[in-house]
Amino acid sequence: MNYKGSCLCGTIQFEIEGEFEQFFLCHCSRCRKDSGSAHAATLFSTTASLQWVTGENEVKIYNHLNSGHVKGFCQHCGSAVPTIQMDGVLLAVPAGSLDTSVEIKPNGHIFYAHRANWDFELENSAKYDELPETDNER
Repeated sequence: MNYKGSCLCGTIQFEIEGEFEQFFLCHCSRCRKDSGSAHAATLFSTTASLQWVTGENEVKIYNHLNSGHVKGFCQHCGSAVPTIQMDGVLLAVPAGSLDTSVEIKPNGHIFYAHRANWDFELENSAKYDELPETDNER
């Protein structure tokens, strides 16, 4: 399979050739902090290859306290981008950075006991196709 992806501002574009073996939604405090959301959604591969199409020099890597919690991001817009980790063994791809659909579904939630206190029964929340009107707009 070939996948294409990019950052929000389009400065960084990349292609991935190969398959993803794992797809996890991580609720650890570090992933919640660096994603700004309930969890990070990350695809993993030990066999796929990453090719930077444009903007490789614009990628910044942050390794939190040299702990192995690694995040790649665009230095212009801050979007998460793929990283090669574990001495070149593991490709980690933020699922939201892909412009191409993936067939693999998440294998599961990890560090679920660490989820945010508001991250419960979200499937029961109201759903909108667009930003809803607020009382101030009426």
